[in-house]
Amino acid sequence: MLETVVKRDIDLGTPESISDKLVSVTIDGYDISVPEGTSVMRAAALNGVNIPKLCATDSIEAFGSCRLCLVEIEGRRGYPASCTTPVEEGMVIRTETPKLHQLRRGVMELYISDHPLDCLTCPSNGDCELQDMAGVVGLRNVRYGYEGANHLKDQKDESNPYFTYDPSKCIVCNRCVRACEETQGTFALTISGKGFASRVSPGQSQSFMDSECVSCGACVQACPTATLEDKSIIELGQADHAVITTCAYCGVGCGFKAEMKGETVVRMTPWKDGQANRGHSCVKGRFAWSYATHKERITKPMIRKSISDPWTEVSWDEAIGYAASEFKRLQSKYGRDSVGGITSSRCTNEETWLVQKLVRAAFNTNNVDTCARVCHSPTGYGLKTTLGESAGTQTFDSVMFTDVVIVMGANPSAAHPVFASRLKKRLRQGARLIVIDPRQTELVSSPHIRADYHLQVRPGTNVALLSALSHVIATENLIDLDFVRERCEEKAFKEWLDFVSLPENSPEAMQEETGVPAEQIRGAARLFATGGNGSIYYGLGVTEHSQGSTTVMAIANLAMATGNIGREGVGVNPLRGQNNVQGSCDMGSFPHELPGYRHISDNVTRHEFEQAWNVTLQPEPGLRIPNMFDAALEGTFKGLYCQGEDIVQSDPDTQHVAASLSAMECVVIQDIFLNETAKYAHVFLPGSTFLEKDGTFTNAERRISRVRKVMEPASGMADWEITCALSNALGYPMNYTHPSEIMDEIAALTPTFTGVSFDLITKMGSVQWPCNEEAPEGTPIMHIDEFVRGKGKFMITKYIPTDERSTRKFPLLFTTGRILSQYNVGAQTRRTPNVAWHSEDVLEIHPVDAEDRGISQGDWVGIQSRAGETVLRADVTTRVQPGVVYTTFHFPESGANVVTTDNSDWATNCPEYKVTAVQVTRVTQPSAWQNKWSEFNREQRALLKNRVTMDETSVTS
Repeated sequence: MLETVVKRDIDLGTPESISDKLVSVTIDGYDISVPEGTSVMRAAALNGVNIPKLCATDSIEAFGSCRLCLVEIEGRRGYPASCTTPVEEGMVIRTETPKLHQLRRGVMELYISDHPLDCLTCPSNGDCELQDMAGVVGLRNVRYGYEGANHLKDQKDESNPYFTYDPSKCIVCNRCVRACEETQGTFALTISGKGFASRVSPGQSQSFMDSECVSCGACVQACPTATLEDKSIIELGQADHAVITTCAYCGVGCGFKAEMKGETVVRMTPWKDGQANRGHSCVKGRFAWSYATHKERITKPMIRKSISDPWTEVSWDEAIGYAASEFKRLQSKYGRDSVGGITSSRCTNEETWLVQKLVRAAFNTNNVDTCARVCHSPTGYGLKTTLGESAGTQTFDSVMFTDVVIVMGANPSAAHPVFASRLKKRLRQGARLIVIDPRQTELVSSPHIRADYHLQVRPGTNVALLSALSHVIATENLIDLDFVRERCEEKAFKEWLDFVSLPENSPEAMQEETGVPAEQIRGAARLFATGGNGSIYYGLGVTEHSQGSTTVMAIANLAMATGNIGREGVGVNPLRGQNNVQGSCDMGSFPHELPGYRHISDNVTRHEFEQAWNVTLQPEPGLRIPNMFDAALEGTFKGLYCQGEDIVQSDPDTQHVAASLSAMECVVIQDIFLNETAKYAHVFLPGSTFLEKDGTFTNAERRISRVRKVMEPASGMADWEITCALSNALGYPMNYTHPSEIMDEIAALTPTFTGVSFDLITKMGSVQWPCNEEAPEGTPIMHIDEFVRGKGKFMITKYIPTDERSTRKFPLLFTTGRILSQYNVGAQTRRTPNVAWHSEDVLEIHPVDAEDRGISQGDWVGIQSRAGETVLRADVTTRVQPGVVYTTFHFPESGANVVTTDNSDWATNCPEYKVTAVQVTRVTQPSAWQNKWSEFNREQRALLKNRVTMDETSVTS
């Protein structure tokens, strides 16, 4: 049954007051009590009295400009605005009198006298607050004509691909400007002109598209008229129902209302009660969902004998049967461990659970891994070792209680923009900021924000920098000894203290290695240790190194040493890259761990799963993704089931990955588009988007949220149903009827999930694990009284330089990252209008390095490493430091990962994407990789174009 909700959220007019003190007032004859600081408007709304309003909304601070919310207060002269008037003890308030009615109607007359009377053809008809308020005040005629000056002929700005700006309908309520400032923090909008000439303006720009607007949609969401309106609403009209679901992009896990007409998405609006996003969104989640119905989606199963053959469309039964028979053949010929699977960090928890279960129970091997291997596996290892749990410690809301923030190896404004907006809000309130990053990100300097310290570390030297920070804290007696004595292992702490106190770990000794001046390191260390609540947020710039696990442990050491664990405003917080990186790890996707991070060799745990699954499990860990590739080239790994991951584009050393897949005899890809990996596949199983499935995602704060189906899968089957069908064909029965039954099994077998159910998530909106008998409503903050492992364990984190260092042949260090408008390998966002902002990957290079090589802005440049070469356009910029070049990896033709090498983290094999020694030269022709890519792409398009449809033939016949 479809779980629909009302389209428009209840709006109480002004933000909530967090005061514990209650104030008693009388409103329209009723005595009520509300928190001190509550506005009269909100106090009335909380008690069912909705005072008319236009400029007020409870997501931003009161402004008091529309003069529609006037009230009478005994003992006060005039008619104060209820939105800007706080309640006071004993106040007697009247919200509706003849005089107030007269004043409000007069105000509405003035608004309507300069507003188009086109309600029947207006896209906001039926969802317009101005229209609603005209009805509320009983407006029946307008005494002021249109003969005088007006704005009715003002030209629309339709430059943005997702929304229009129609100034003729603007009432200058300022809500869009305030939303851009308070909610988003971009400050892209302003009110230009004065008096009658006042109009919303995108800064000094003439259009929204040319401005600093990041298209988060906050202004559109705040607009009470059709001034700022979704183009999808203009095209399709108003929705008839809405369904709450969870965004399938980054690890923030924003809650959205999918506004629908039948099975057509009209728009996605951020859910006001979404506990991860609090009613905010970014350009991807808010607007970039049209890929779900893109013409390039593959909706029919396809198979082929060889990757050089054309695809043949077949029935689901034939595709599943063929894949199962091939896996059986391979295991019979080459052995049980000749096949394996890769789970997806974009699929639901339930789907991921089934894939690892299929590999362990149906394939009877532990050769299962996840794309989290190549991004956040060091987080799991490092935090498990030091704190006892493989996850972040806080809620996103916790950042509003921090005093000093370290952001290390992360660019939240681009990769986690909704969290970034909340962080920037706290920074504007006075929190201090330390950025540790080789590149100058937006957080270093942006409107109303400037980092106190930007430690522009040389790529590959994170551990050295953290050792230097710890050295200062240790040798200047800045350690929180009370916390350490009570909460941490004494022997391990003393060993760590001796280690970091060594002169070789001082900022002065390390500055030549890190490139960061010693005085900056000392200043940052003192600030973090003495500045109050200290929190650390980090990303892939920490984990994707040869010492990624060591760096995570060093971060945990720093947090423990300063006592910044176990309360609001502190903590160690990994910013997960994809929507379900945390969940894919939780569900047992690693070859050495069963769900809940329990080792496969543990007899008790394994026996529990064997009883539940009615199968004998192998006790030895299976192959990691890099091991699978190596084994394929050695001839011992022959078959792969890959759900929802484009490993050819996303994994390092592309040519090695492609060669490995070419050596396999059966590659089964389950995805929504014919991606780069599918070019090497023998079976293509068309997957489903997040709009076509039920389940859950787990975000970076361990928050489990519902994903709800709003349309039927275009291929006829959701991803979980496909995995069940394959398992059944392999002879291992999976007979679930709904993903809620899979979650029930997860809860029964995973200690941190024992209290989780779809019913509980629906009741609470979301829930953070651990959720069990000890925490029946979840655990927002971890390690409050003690660490999960008991005592926190300090670890020795010796700096070991990466083998990948600049040389005379390869003098520059190449690193990678993400951009706001695109997501991961771009398979989704490249098929949306988001390409208007970023249509190709470029190479950022410092002016000094560019001048040395004769490179100018926009030139084609060749990038060569020991692994391969590619060509990109140059972006000459000071965002990168001399000696470092940077690019994104959202477009397959860019071949960013052709250049990256096979170096990896010592503990987890997480690839060292962030450090590759390269040479950059000006070129006039494509690289060998791009020529090869283009030729292969043409061949594959021809094979797809020439595919045989189901009614023509069958490959098995």
